[in-house]
Amino acid sequence: MNPRSHSTQEQAVLELVKARSLVRARDLAQQALPTVVLSRLVAAGKLERVARGVYGLPGQAISEHRSLAEVALRAPQGVICLLSALRVHGIGTQAPFEVWLAIAHRASIPRLGQPEIRVVRMSGAALTDGIEHLTIDGVEVAVFNAAKTVADCFKYRNKIGLDPALEALRDGWAQRKFTMDAIWHYATIDRVANVMRPYLESVTT
Repeated sequence: MNPRSHSTQEQAVLELVKARSLVRARDLAQQALPTVVLSRLVAAGKLERVARGVYGLPGQAISEHRSLAEVALRAPQGVICLLSALRVHGIGTQAPFEVWLAIAHRASIPRLGQPEIRVVRMSGAALTDGIEHLTIDGVEVAVFNAAKTVADCFKYRNKIGLDPALEALRDGWAQRKFTMDAIWHYATIDRVANVMRPYLESVTT
């Protein structure tokens, strides 16, 4: 292959990265571009490996939620949940160092290395209802909405603690991030309506 072909391929990959912010090898394959181009561009300093199998432009401005975009690229069937979702919605004071990810009961756990993930298994409506699709650093990321996330915090209070769940409910309600009807809906799906009832009554009185 002549150098001009190499140059054309590299330019095509760089344009793809500029458009999407982050790319994987499979993204190149979908565009009929050889994945070896990634290695050449990294060696030339034109791309950087931001995570295993994920590449971006050097020095590119990144959002505080970049780790969620990296996880979404490599675990597209998962949904960002619990403490990570609270952070996205600006609720409470939790700042998790792991990315909390909901996956189906029979799904295999993604092996990512970095960023670290904390997996929670869900099924049925608990996994499929209340999902929002946000764009983070050019990547579409599935995140549970604020009301579903608060209900989940009570369902998984044995994993995150009751205090963060209570904080999420009070702060989310104070910020008007959700309606009481929405909270009841997801509390019913999560089967924690009875658990949440006294706390819901306390924030509305």
